[in-house]
Amino acid sequence: MKKPKWVVEKEQDKKREARETFWLFGLHAVRDALMNPARVKQTLMVTPNAAAKLEAAIAASGMTPEVIDPRKFRPPLDPGSVHQGAVLEVKPLDWGSLEDVCIGDAAPRVILLDRVTDPHNVGAILRSAEVLGASAVIGTRHHSAPETGALAKTASGALERQPYLRIRNLSDGIRALQDMGYLVLGLDGEAEATIEAAVEGKRDRPVALVLGAEGPGLREKTRETVDQLVKIDASGAFGSLNVSNAAAIALYASQSHS
Repeated sequence: MKKPKWVVEKEQDKKREARETFWLFGLHAVRDALMNPARVKQTLMVTPNAAAKLEAAIAASGMTPEVIDPRKFRPPLDPGSVHQGAVLEVKPLDWGSLEDVCIGDAAPRVILLDRVTDPHNVGAILRSAEVLGASAVIGTRHHSAPETGALAKTASGALERQPYLRIRNLSDGIRALQDMGYLVLGLDGEAEATIEAAVEGKRDRPVALVLGAEGPGLREKTRETVDQLVKIDASGAFGSLNVSNAAAIALYASQSHS
């Protein structure tokens, strides 16, 4: 019997993920990954100066670095990547399933990203999510920023600590969260209700906030699947917020400030 297309795709995705690696760069991102026992690490290349700065982290990781003369240090990165003499080849982190990261806290907050592909935006959102206590940031397998060195650098260490999942289908993910008891709110500048109004009297419930890319915003399917469309309560006509700023404000607005 022929396997259904979705089964074949799922198996191909799994194989691809098993092979997938990428390069972290910069002292901060490399140090945080070296100190993270959950991160599968493969190759560490450093200049003597960076090796000295990362000495404790390298010792803790048990890795043997390739120490390279700065004049011959040509890591496999995009030109313009500020590596500070330290690069580390790693596998993406495995945070488990949606249920693993979204069930737990008393009233969790989760961010879902609808086709937000810019790694700098996603990195900044991971930082805000960590600071404001979100349980997870969730994107899609396709049309979202994968883990990369640029994303890790912008996330400034949050990538190692803040669950970042990429799921196959956003609408299915929204429905799964609704089944877990989440109130799912989609951000839309044209919406009538504010976030505060939507969560009034429901702040003890888990809340998921869905944000789209700047410009196109949420896709039609996403708009139809969320429980309610909401806007950020803003004073004056200042135009639209960058998606990473909007995520931080939305998270803060959804929390219980007793």
